[in-house]
Amino acid sequence: MRGTAVTLTALALALFPAAAGAQERSAAVFDFELVDTSGGDPLGAQDREHQARVAQTSERLRARLAESGRFRIVDIAPVATEARANNLQACGGCDVTLADRIGADVAITGSVHKVSNLILNMIIFVRDAKTGGAVAVAQADMRGDTDESWLRAVDWLVRNRLLAARDGTPQ
Repeated sequence: MRGTAVTLTALALALFPAAAGAQERSAAVFDFELVDTSGGDPLGAQDREHQARVAQTSERLRARLAESGRFRIVDIAPVATEARANNLQACGGCDVTLADRIGADVAITGSVHKVSNLILNMIIFVRDAKTGGAVAVAQADMRGDTDESWLRAVDWLVRNRLLAARDGTPQ
């Protein structure tokens, strides 16, 4: 258990520079990806409603991280087309390669798995852009496929998981 606590503390200090007394970290925050297994093709084209929801939630994640003062958000425009052409959760580290290419310290990706209109899961991954190592993972179940539920989930994950480690201990 003690080894786990040391590892978690080290990971927290890498992600949370305020706890370590370091400067803010640059972050390439990629758009969320939706995996919809509630109907037909889970990786099929999204409808306009979900395209807008993914965009809105991705922007909210960027805003919340920037507002924290712990992250400087790097413009992903130079690699956005390439990022959208890949499944960043299963591309063998292309998120890290893309983040490193645009000078970010960390690559942040996220996905929402829609099981049904009622049951969804949001997960955010933070990886070191130089080593590809996992820095943090934050996950939450949410109820309801609405703008409000998605935004509440991303706000909760940022506040209670990604930024909660004031003392170097992840929540």
